[in-house]
Amino acid sequence: MFIKGFTYGYNGRRGDYRTPEAALSIQRLAALGGDWAALAFPILQDTYHSTVIRPDYRWSVTDRDLTSAIAQLHENGLKVCLKPMVNCADGVWRAYISFPPREFGSGTDSWQEWFSSYTAFLCHYAEIAADTGCEMFCVGCEMLGTEFREAEWRKAISSVRSVYSGPLVYNTNHGHEGQIKWWDAVDYIGTSAYYRVTDHPGDSMENMLVAWNRHKERLAEISRAHGNKQIIFMEIGCRSAAGCASMPYDFSHQEFPYDENEQSNFYESCFRAFWNEPWFAGFFWWDWYTKLPAKSPETGFSIVGKKAEETVRTWYSKSRDLPE
Repeated sequence: MFIKGFTYGYNGRRGDYRTPEAALSIQRLAALGGDWAALAFPILQDTYHSTVIRPDYRWSVTDRDLTSAIAQLHENGLKVCLKPMVNCADGVWRAYISFPPREFGSGTDSWQEWFSSYTAFLCHYAEIAADTGCEMFCVGCEMLGTEFREAEWRKAISSVRSVYSGPLVYNTNHGHEGQIKWWDAVDYIGTSAYYRVTDHPGDSMENMLVAWNRHKERLAEISRAHGNKQIIFMEIGCRSAAGCASMPYDFSHQEFPYDENEQSNFYESCFRAFWNEPWFAGFFWWDWYTKLPAKSPETGFSIVGKKAEETVRTWYSKSRDLPE
């Protein structure tokens, strides 16, 4: 397995996947020369300690939206990893979803209720993935506060496998790859690889490559520890703004100075570090918008019209040179 991919659709709202703008966006995505898209979309729970996950019918993408987007991606030659994600309506990062110990309340019951809701949520979308021929399914994204619940995760994954027969991946966060004890339950190790690769704005591609090689050594060890299970960068990216390679996880859209060179250097150095590693299964870069950005210069994660777009196109035109 090697994925030349991009994340698509996370910023979409009800109906957005079925617009002319979305069709044009997918066509430009396919023109990069990649072969995969992670169709990512959020569904809400009210707070980080709520036990029920449900769509907000005012804006959540619908099943019809998803089947339409999957069909368009397939028609444009892209395989699809369906990636349902849980967000908290109160704005708390999903990594903090958790419940108190039993002695402080009904923690145990809350965990059971949450995993019951989460498993139903997963299975609903796994059925859509099966019915539409999605080539991969992601069972979770950055659920750090839940990852220690090994038995519940194994049960949830087993339920997903009962309705979806394709490969499964779980998406932890960078730095947490070595803490999960149930990687054997999924087919691929996934991570949000927003690793810091510099400590100052405007750093060179060569210096970023040195930093990536350090991260690569640790990730290779994790792969070996789990029987050479391949690792996918389920999310990875960097804004086109000065200083963002030192904090590529920055989603705040602070108004740093526009710098497409720093973004392009981040991409180039990452490609060079990981492209030919046999334990590495590829990239889902963050993030390709459902509507191509009109603002220029745009300091977000989009690479449209920037140097990084040509960087991706160049690398995605290559084959890998794997060791014998």
